[in-house]
Amino acid sequence: MTKAQIPQPLGSSEVSGRWTGWVVFASIMLTVVGGINIIQGLAALFDESIFVVRSGDQLLIADFDTWGVALLVFGAAQAGAGLGLNSGHGWARIVAIVVACISILGQTLFLSAYPIWSVMIIAIDVIVIYALTARWAEARGGL
Repeated sequence: MTKAQIPQPLGSSEVSGRWTGWVVFASIMLTVVGGINIIQGLAALFDESIFVVRSGDQLLIADFDTWGVALLVFGAAQAGAGLGLNSGHGWARIVAIVVACISILGQTLFLSAYPIWSVMIIAIDVIVIYALTARWAEARGGL
């Protein structure tokens, strides 16, 4: 039997490598979505016309300045968690899972205003949570 034909045990480096790839994917997606939220936060602060769906001076439940600051802080948390994951910090996994869960809840507020965008971000968040929870031990072995 050649090495390629020998079944690899579950904790092998090949399996670890696959799950490490998922963690790297999660870190990149969190960083990208965090950057997008930072840009949206700046847009909410400086140009309120960027949001198409309006109800007076408020965007859903708060004014534009509140949403802008919230998006800036949340985007920084997402980007920080993504960069921390990419650097291999253990704390970043917990922070990443928490911000992905909060992001799912937050996107439900935007479902009526931006349904396609919200569903895409929710799907990305679900994939990030899956990548950070399923087979974490194997992924951690490859980092």
